[in-house]
Amino acid sequence: MLGRYFYHSIFRKSIMSFGTLFNNIVIKRQSSDGSTALESLKVPIKYGPTQKFLARIASEPGSQRQQVQMNLPIMSFEIKGVQYDQSRKLPPTQFAKSTPQEGSDVDGQPVQMKQYLPVPYTMNVELSVLAKNQDDGLQILEQILPNFHPLVSVSIVVIDETHEERDIAVVLNSIDYTDEYESDFNTRRFLQWKLNFQIKTYLFGPVDVQKDIRKAIVNYRTDIANRNTELRYTAEVKSTDEPPVPRDEINPENDNWEVEETYEDVHSDDQFFGL
Repeated sequence: MLGRYFYHSIFRKSIMSFGTLFNNIVIKRQSSDGSTALESLKVPIKYGPTQKFLARIASEPGSQRQQVQMNLPIMSFEIKGVQYDQSRKLPPTQFAKSTPQEGSDVDGQPVQMKQYLPVPYTMNVELSVLAKNQDDGLQILEQILPNFHPLVSVSIVVIDETHEERDIAVVLNSIDYTDEYESDFNTRRFLQWKLNFQIKTYLFGPVDVQKDIRKAIVNYRTDIANRNTELRYTAEVKSTDEPPVPRDEINPENDNWEVEETYEDVHSDDQFFGL
């Protein structure tokens, strides 16, 4: 099991899908009486720890830093932890089969893609909203919260080889608020909203490629009083085209084929049962 390389980028795809949910949020600033729209801003979202952006807000311009301070509002998100989800456990010994996808390395070949059922894991993600005034933060928050009651499902392709598509649930668990208002005049004020989410994703093992069964042989014994009989049953795929296509090269979707069944008494010719 261990030592076999595979990588489906499932965690990466899950966290990218999470960030995509919030990349089109826009706020509008109006005049004091609310009659005139002054400006419209698209809120940027970045991956990284919140402390990194807070440090950039609090730091003074210098030779190692641009002279322009970071504009607010801004959103950031980061992974806080990963844990196994017992409630979504699937039978570990079952597996799923699928035909090769168009354009894959084994497309058109008589093979099947085999893979064990996934293991459920939950990613804990924190989304931070940083704003310099209350109205900006509330605009962002109000565009996010109505969509989570308390979850949103995102469909992603988790396995590229088999084109396995799964619905990933993004669950909103809690909301925290911080207002850094009381300070001296040299400290820049900012408001911070922390939204804690859970991404319920799945992890898959390696994808195995196995050939289709084109010929099956079954040896069995009938216990008859007059004569013990050993029989052999054979089922084989054969091409009905002219000229016939070799058995291992038959394409079930395009070629003509049939299953040929034969029975054979092997009591005297075969010692399969050791009699």
